[in-house]
Amino acid sequence: VQLQASGGGLVQSGGSLRLSCTASRESLDVYAIGWFRQAPGKEREGLSCISSSGGTPYYADSVKGRFTISRDNAKNTVYLQMNSLKPEDTADYYCATCWAGVAGYEYHDWGQGTQVTVSS
Repeated sequence: VQLQASGGGLVQSGGSLRLSCTASRESLDVYAIGWFRQAPGKEREGLSCISSSGGTPYYADSVKGRFTISRDNAKNTVYLQMNSLKPEDTADYYCATCWAGVAGYEYHDWGQGTQVTVSS
C-alpha cells in the first residue's frame, strides 16, 4: 500500500493541526493505520495506531490526551488531530500500516511524510 501524509505546517505553541493520510491506489479499510514521527537527531517515535474498524486506538504517552486518531473509510482517509502542540512536537510525520508487535507497535509501508513545525 502506498500512503501519503499531508496537512503539516507551521503553527504556534498551543495551536492545532490536522494531518491526513490517504492512499491513491488501494482502499485503506483493510489496514490498521498509524502515525509516527521523526525529528532531526532523534529516534523514530510511534504515536498512534487505529484498527481497520476504527476500534480503540493506541496512543503513545507523549501525545495521549492531545492527539486524536480517526478514520473515514468512505473517504479512504485517516486523520491525526493534533491539539495543544508543543515545540517538541516539531518533526516529520508519517502515516503507515501498523500492528502490535512483541516489543511494541510496529510501523510499515510509509510514504512521503509531512513536516510539522511548532514555534515557541
